[in-house]
Amino acid sequence: MSGVEVITFGCRLNTYESEVMRAEAEKAGLNNAVLVNTCAVTGEAVRQARQTIRRVRRENPHARIIVTGCAAQTEKQTFADMAEVDMVLGNEEKLKSTSYRALPDFGVSAEEKLRVNDIMSVKATAPQMVKHIDGHVRAFIQVQNGCDHRCTFCIIPYGRGNSRSVPMGAVVEQARKLTESGYREIVLTGVDATSYGGDLPGNPTLGYLAKTLLKQVPDILRLRLSSIDSIEADNHLWDLIADEPRFMPHLHLSLQHGDDMILKRMKRRHSRAEALAFTEQARRLRPDIAFGADMIAGFPTETEEMFEGAATLAEEAGISFLHVFPYSPRPGTPAARMPQVDRAVVKERAARLRARGAVLQRAHLDRMVGTQQTIIVENNGMAHTENFSLVAAPTLIPRDFKRVMITGHNGKHLDMAVVADARHEQAA
Repeated sequence: MSGVEVITFGCRLNTYESEVMRAEAEKAGLNNAVLVNTCAVTGEAVRQARQTIRRVRRENPHARIIVTGCAAQTEKQTFADMAEVDMVLGNEEKLKSTSYRALPDFGVSAEEKLRVNDIMSVKATAPQMVKHIDGHVRAFIQVQNGCDHRCTFCIIPYGRGNSRSVPMGAVVEQARKLTESGYREIVLTGVDATSYGGDLPGNPTLGYLAKTLLKQVPDILRLRLSSIDSIEADNHLWDLIADEPRFMPHLHLSLQHGDDMILKRMKRRHSRAEALAFTEQARRLRPDIAFGADMIAGFPTETEEMFEGAATLAEEAGISFLHVFPYSPRPGTPAARMPQVDRAVVKERAARLRARGAVLQRAHLDRMVGTQQTIIVENNGMAHTENFSLVAAPTLIPRDFKRVMITGHNGKHLDMAVVADARHEQAA
């Protein structure tokens, strides 16, 4: 092979950072290399990364394989001990061109492979400018990194460090560059995005940042947030939900559970009632809003009654897109030391919760049939409505901006008929 290939696991922040990595590696003159940007959210994510690394080595016996990302930060020795790996970079090091220069020769020891610093020593997030996001018609902008909270199940703060924000001016500049490159939909992303601004002068909030972006970059037709912690919603965010048509009516919530005792044992900061109050208020302000949410099934000490509390919360909150994770103990986290639920029960509860989620998704798609929606077509023949419902658009061209009539669905995506070119309507 030639050039630099990047394989990305995990979140949208990783997707964004992979573009930075590619640019920095190419700037350093790296060639014949595969960069694997890993995720550490679950043990399964780490297993998949290791499996991929072995496959890449079989297919590219002479390429350099560089492993980075959250799993490389939290389990550096695991990857350094792999014979297939030539270098392990930390989450801070992966964004610097100097990390890709003068790589050691093949056959170095596991210790020499490691370039992973103490992520907790990183106090600032430098702005990273990219002109495009490979394979995507929506562009991601990193506004924040790290997390100050210590949920008992989560290893990510140890892979990302403490919370730190990108200055507002740099975010605005990045948005301008991306719209100049033709992107019309921007997604603001971070590890704990709603904590944005707490470390910046004046303590600007995520909602204020979003307002500022839409005011200063009028070429943004759609603005989304990747994920939010509803307990941190600020008044500017409520204003956007209520009054700003370019702020998309879709929010992905970090709920994790629906039973108050389990939420406490997770060290989440919201209660069941607060989660419901948030979705109800948002729906009052924006009736067409849709919610996605993360939920964990089989958390330690979870009883059948507690599990049912999670399932009924998803129904009462009207979660249209439910992402279910079977609990996976992560070494080094407090939850891993709690009384565990039997693995077979964990998997069975996760399957039941996914089935409830499928019913909720189908009900949401039913409500969409017969409505008119605007879509931006993606590179895979699919598109998303404003509320992030998936639409099949095989005959349309990527980046087409259309108003469509929703004619039906198959339980997973919507079918449509084109009504008009929405780009002209937006300009008007």
